[in-house]
Amino acid sequence: MSNNKDFKRTLITSALPYANGPVHIGHLAGVYVPADIYARYLRMKGEEVLFIGGSDEHGVPITIKAKAEGVTPQDIVDRYHNIIKDSFAELGISFDVYGRTTSDTHRKTASDFFRRLYEKGEFIEKTSEQLYDAEANQFLADRYVTGTCPHCGNENAYGDQCEKCGTSLNATDLINPRSAITGNVPVLKETSHWYLPLDKWEDTLRHWILDGHKEWKSNVYGQCKSWLDMGLQPRAVSRDLDWGIPVPVEGAEGKVLYVWFDAPIGYISNTIDCVGDEWEKWWKEKDTRMIHFIGKDNIVFHCIVFPAMLMADGSYNLPDNVPANEFLNLEDDKISTSRNWAVWLHEYLRELPNRQDELRYVLTANAPETKDNNFTWRDYQARVNSELVAIFGNFVNRAVVLINKYYEGILPERGQLLPIDEEMIADVKTSVKALSDCLDNFKFRDGLKEAMNIARIGNKYLADCEPWKLIKTDPERVKTIMNLAAQICANLAVVFEPFTPFSAARLAETLGLTDLKWSMAGEFDLIPAGRKIAQAPLLFEKIEDSVVDEQVNKLLATKEANKLAAWTPEPVKANVEYDDFAKMDIRVGKVMECQNVPKSKKLLEFKIDDGMGGRTILSGIAAYYKPEDLVGKEVCFIANFPPRKMMGRESMGMILSAVNADGSLTVIGPQGEVKPGSTVG
Repeated sequence: MSNNKDFKRTLITSALPYANGPVHIGHLAGVYVPADIYARYLRMKGEEVLFIGGSDEHGVPITIKAKAEGVTPQDIVDRYHNIIKDSFAELGISFDVYGRTTSDTHRKTASDFFRRLYEKGEFIEKTSEQLYDAEANQFLADRYVTGTCPHCGNENAYGDQCEKCGTSLNATDLINPRSAITGNVPVLKETSHWYLPLDKWEDTLRHWILDGHKEWKSNVYGQCKSWLDMGLQPRAVSRDLDWGIPVPVEGAEGKVLYVWFDAPIGYISNTIDCVGDEWEKWWKEKDTRMIHFIGKDNIVFHCIVFPAMLMADGSYNLPDNVPANEFLNLEDDKISTSRNWAVWLHEYLRELPNRQDELRYVLTANAPETKDNNFTWRDYQARVNSELVAIFGNFVNRAVVLINKYYEGILPERGQLLPIDEEMIADVKTSVKALSDCLDNFKFRDGLKEAMNIARIGNKYLADCEPWKLIKTDPERVKTIMNLAAQICANLAVVFEPFTPFSAARLAETLGLTDLKWSMAGEFDLIPAGRKIAQAPLLFEKIEDSVVDEQVNKLLATKEANKLAAWTPEPVKANVEYDDFAKMDIRVGKVMECQNVPKSKKLLEFKIDDGMGGRTILSGIAAYYKPEDLVGKEVCFIANFPPRKMMGRESMGMILSAVNADGSLTVIGPQGEVKPGSTVG
C-alpha cells in the first residue's frame, strides 16, 4: 500500500447511486458507510481530504421507470436524487459535495472529455446490427427487449440478463424477442457507434495493476486478473437513446454517451462544482492520491475501464486503491430492488428515528469486506443491545454518573498511578494503535472491534477497581480512578467519531471536548482536572422486541406479496371427453352442521342438506376454516363418489375447493341462493 505520507491530499470517491430508486442497506454497507468512516478518519488526522458523491441519472432503467409511471426521466431523477441526497445527509455521510450527472457542469465536462479523446483518435468507429422497433422508430437497449431465455426457457428474460437463472445475455440471444415498448417483433438494423479500444491499454493495465498494486484486496486483484487474462475487447461509448448526454460530434444525432462512460466522469464534474478552478489539483497533481469506494459489481469499471479512459486522456492521476466490498444479503436472501427485498434507508430513518448510529454500527460490524455477509433484524437488535448499550453506553453512563455523584461533576485531580492504572493505559494505547492500522488498511470491521475494545477495557477497569466500595475507605484513590475513567470516555468520543458521529458528538459535548483530532486517541490528559462534566448522556437506547417484530413482519409481508406476484396457474391437464365429465354428479348443498374430527388436524365433518335427506362429508380444510364460519354456507360437492371411511367415519362425497396462490384452500359455492340438491353442469 502506498504510504499516506507520500501524498499531500486524498480524493475519495464513492460509487454514484443510480437515481431510479432510493438507497438500501446493501449500498450503505458496501460503499457509503466505509467511505465516510475513512473520510472522517483522515480529516481527524489533519489531512486534506475531498469526499465526492453524487447521483447517476442517465441510462435505460430510468427511461423504463419513467414510461411505466407516465412521467419524464427528469421527473424520476429529480425525485430520487433528492430522496438519496437527504437520506445520506441524515445518516451523517459527510460528502464535501453531492452532485448529479444531469447538471450543466457534468454535461460540459463529459462532452469535453469525449471530444478530447475523439480528437486524439482514441476511439474506433464500428457498425453492427442491433434490434430495432420500427413502430417506435428507435433502436432497443437491452432492457427494452424481452423474450425466452435460451438457457432456462424463462419467457420473460431481459436482453441483458435472465433474472430467473441469472445468466448474462445479449439481446440477440433471446428466443422470440419482442419490444418492451410496443410488443412488436424487432428487426436487425445497422447502426454505428464509437468504441474505446480497451485492448490497446491491456499491457499497460496489466503492469499497473498486477505488478504495481499487489496490495489491493484479493477480491479486487483477482477479478482484475481474471478480466485481463480473458483479454480485453473494445467497448462502446455511445448508444442510440434520447435520454443522456448527446455525443458531441457531427453525425451523431440520436446518440448519447453510454452511461458507463458518462457516470465516472461525474466524479470530475462534481469536484469542479465543489472546488471550482482548483479541481485539477485533486485530479492531476502527483501529490494527490485517489481512492474509489465501490461494490464488487463495479470493480471492472473502476479498475480497468475508467483507468483506461484516464490513460487515453493522459493528464489524470490513476486510483491509488479501490477497496471494493462484496454484497450484503438480507435475512439470508439476496437484496433485490425489483422484489422490494431491502431495508430502504429513507424508510429506516422515518420508522426508527434518531438511530442513525445504530445502523452505521451494525452495518460496519457486518461489513462484507472479504465475502458476502448477512443482515438480520435479530442480529441488529442483539448488537445494539449487547454491544452499544451494554458495553459502550454502560461504561460511559457508569463513569459520568459517578463523577457527578461524588464530585458534583467537577473532574478531580488524579494522584499516583498504580500498576493496574498503567496496565489499563497501555491496553488502551495498544487498541488505538491497532485501530489506526486497521483504518489505514481499509479494515473497518476490525477497526470497529478495536474501538469497542476500549469500552470493554473501561468496564473491566471499573469492575476491578470498584470505586463504589473504595469511596468509603480510600476516597483519594477514587479520584484517580474516576479521572482515568473520564479520560477513557474522552478516548471513546475520539475513536468512535468516524463510526458513530452523532453519539460521539453527544459524548464530546458532555465532556467539554471540541475539535476532536485523531492525535488525541490514546492520550490521558484530554480533560483537565476541574472541568465540569455534564449529566450522563443517553448515547444508545435498547431496541425492544416489538420494534424488531414490526420490521420482520414487514419483510414477511413483502415475501408473501412476491409469492403472489410470481404465482402462475398449474398447467392444464390432458384433455378429457365430455362424457367423462358428465359422469360426475356435482350438486349444491347447504352446511347445516360442521365440526372438527377428533384426533385429526386436517379434517372437518360436514352435515349437508343435499335436498335428498342429507349426508355427511369429510373434507381436509381444517387448517383454513373455523367450523362455525362454514355453517349456513352453500357449497358445491360431488354427490356420486362411493362412500369412503376416514378416521372411523364415512364420507359421502367431496367438497370442492380452489387452491390459492399461497397454497390455501377456498371452498367453492354458488353465487346467490340456490336450492340444496341443484345440479352443477
